[in-house]
Amino acid sequence: MSGTIFTKIINREIPSDIVYEDDVSLAFKDINPQAPVHLLIIPKKEIATINDIEEGDSELVGHLYWVAGKLARDMGFADDGYRVVMNCGENAGQTVFHIHLHLLAGKPLGWPPYTDRMKKA
Repeated sequence: MSGTIFTKIINREIPSDIVYEDDVSLAFKDINPQAPVHLLIIPKKEIATINDIEEGDSELVGHLYWVAGKLARDMGFADDGYRVVMNCGENAGQTVFHIHLHLLAGKPLGWPPYTDRMKKA
């Protein structure tokens, strides 16, 4: 799976607006934001989809959610509310096959989160 755009961001082969980094994860602004705040939180370990998460990865995946909460608090929108989403597969809208959380905030977010593409299905 090596060579996704996220691997290139981790390796600093392409630029990104990084807002957080630690030994196991990286968070950066989405280049096509769907909300006033739209961050992607990724593990540095390459895991293609949720289906590829192994039992030994549970601490890593939990860490991604911890980072989401930390960023929400640090950036001042935790109390207002935010959404964290991880898509799995093409039909769910996954376009980069390296697991990642979408952290969305800064406006009221409706439910269900249908897109025009999903409504036509």
